[in-house]
Amino acid sequence: MKSEAEVLTAFQINCRGKLLDLSSGPKIMGILNTTPDSFFDGGSFNKESGCVDLDRALDHALAMVKSGASIVDIGGESSRPGAEKISAGEEIRRTIPLIKLLQRKTDVLISIDTYKSNVAAEALRAGAHMVNDISGFTFDTDLPGVCNRYRAAVILMHTPVKPENMQWSTAAGSEDEDILARVSRFLEHSIGVAERNSIHDIIIDPGFGFGKSVEENFRLLNGLSSLATLKRPILAGLSRKSFLGHAITPEGEEMLPPSKRLPATITAETIALLNGASILRVHDVEAAAQSLRVVEALKRGGKC
Repeated sequence: MKSEAEVLTAFQINCRGKLLDLSSGPKIMGILNTTPDSFFDGGSFNKESGCVDLDRALDHALAMVKSGASIVDIGGESSRPGAEKISAGEEIRRTIPLIKLLQRKTDVLISIDTYKSNVAAEALRAGAHMVNDISGFTFDTDLPGVCNRYRAAVILMHTPVKPENMQWSTAAGSEDEDILARVSRFLEHSIGVAERNSIHDIIIDPGFGFGKSVEENFRLLNGLSSLATLKRPILAGLSRKSFLGHAITPEGEEMLPPSKRLPATITAETIALLNGASILRVHDVEAAAQSLRVVEALKRGGKC
């Protein structure tokens, strides 16, 4: 059993010399996808030629920082179900110039959203501070070594299959299956891999929407606090996910698109905060920041 001091240290994440102090309260990670095909913001920061519009992407990143983002998570490959794989070279082309620009313009923490070791290495050389790996160190066995070499903090997420093999899942999960136990075992293994590679600045992500049914996602959200036994900060990535779309769509109607899911997102993010999430990964930073402030005021008994 860890002492109170040891638990506190676990929530002070060293990101290549920059401290992410989660002991002082939850933080917000803003999503910036330089992809043409991400499920919500795909193409938002691409020119007609398909190249990344660096000026537009940088302006959006700086706006997220101004609205309250402590971390900007930059991704160059879509991880939506059924997404087509791209080469590491293309992923590098989409992300590295923006990372270089952003680290010159602000001292915000920069995360690279990738599971590829060579993409992570280029991003860390360019100035990124952390690696957000959707596979929890299961897709690329060279990635832990890269993170160790650059002393990067890591976010380890649960995902059972690669995105290109993942299907949109609406089926009910078996009552005999314990999604929380499956996620916990997976993340415990990922943490073990990290620690064997001398990586100790670790954040865990249960992977909402990744290879889980609608019902499993809600069971995971309701029981999120059980992951506290892993003694690592919990990141919740709920923003505009399809399981929320299924919940809010009237029966018999076509599922509401991501653009209509903001109120459901804020509700889910509030629940996640109440259940122990330390980081919200969001598209809508200003709205999430308001939710966070309300929850923090609630915890203080309304004292502002």
